[in-house]
Amino acid sequence: MSDLPAGVERREFDGIERLATRGEPVYGEPTDGEWRAWNPNRSKLGAMLELGMETALEGDETVLYLGAASGTTVSHVADFAGPTYAVEFAARPARDLLEAAESRDRLFPLLKDARKPESYAHVVESDVDVIVQDVATRGQARVALENRRFLAEDGRLLLAVKARSEDVTRDPDAVFEDVREELEEGYEILEGGRLESYHADHLGIVAQPE
Repeated sequence: MSDLPAGVERREFDGIERLATRGEPVYGEPTDGEWRAWNPNRSKLGAMLELGMETALEGDETVLYLGAASGTTVSHVADFAGPTYAVEFAARPARDLLEAAESRDRLFPLLKDARKPESYAHVVESDVDVIVQDVATRGQARVALENRRFLAEDGRLLLAVKARSEDVTRDPDAVFEDVREELEEGYEILEGGRLESYHADHLGIVAQPE
């Protein structure tokens, strides 16, 4: 089991030990004082941590988060990371994301399309430590490759691949194989594992730039 980042702990909520971060609640999660539970059933990154994947997260990293949606996961990330750039394309969830950012001075929401990194290249600093990607679109490997420009040489990509977003008609294993193969055009894959216990037809990938 990999170590948790500084600022993430296992704490008891209603008699159940769960991952937790310090911050204002965002999605109705249980709280205990300043701590709030991190639900892996609603967070691919939370699932990766619960499953013991070697994310290399330590705390205080600069993070580019692609596919931030309404802020469920990225709010937890901003609770323990350094500057956290949260890219979300859809206006409705972005409103909730803005609300989550109000109490988090390290969370910077960007209403942008993760498939067009040139649109936010003037805002996001180069050499970010971590890219977290959870984008429901075709071409998920391509999104990761296009955003590789922001990642430090020793940085990490934490990618949640949604098979059904790539092709709902194909076997997820075949989809995952294609995504991995394309990803290897610019990344070395360090670890990959199904997130099945928490998210059907999802693969978690940890990679570093080649």
